Order: sequence, then structure tokens, then C-alpha cells
Amino acid sequence: MLNIEKNKNGTDFAIALEGRLDTTTAPQLEKELKEDVNGVTELTFDFAKLEYISSAGLRVLLSAQKIMNKQGHMVIRNVNDDIMEIFEVTGFSDILDIE
Repeated sequence: MLNIEKNKNGTDFAIALEGRLDTTTAPQLEKELKEDVNGVTELTFDFAKLEYISSAGLRVLLSAQKIMNKQGHMVIRNVNDDIMEIFEVTGFSDILDIE
């Protein structure tokens, strides 16, 4: 299960994820992003309550990063050690801006 909390303020868009970002939940996040990312220049993900990310979740992040490369900046905050390890092993830590 994935809980997506969105907060849009002008061109700033913050998304807090809680639960698991995997093959079942990734399409939900992808849909939410497509609907809301137009005109956004600052996209922030909060992973404080994200427990797990699969390759499907990584694909959604990569796609969001590609969009934001054209129109602004994307940052991921509060990444736990397990997810950070996945980012490092996959090379995503080099692609994504992680704080």
C-alpha cells in the first residue's frame, strides 16, 4: 500500500510517500505526477515514511526527474538507509538530488 500526500503551492509541489512504492503502487504515483507536474519548477519528494522502493518505483522517479530536468528542479528528502542503499547500488544516487 502507498499513501501519497500532495501539497501544491504555486510552482512548488511537495509529495510525501508512506508505505511501499512497488509494481502495484508505482502506476498510482505516475498518474498523480502526470496530472500535477505541469508548471511545477520545484518538485520535492519526502521519503520519511517510505519503507520500500522497487524497480517500478525507480522508473517513476527517473521519469519525474526527466520532466523536471526540462522545467525545474527535483529533490528527494529523508531517505532511509535501505532505500539509500538501493539508490547507490542502482546508480540512482548519481542521477537524483538526494538531501
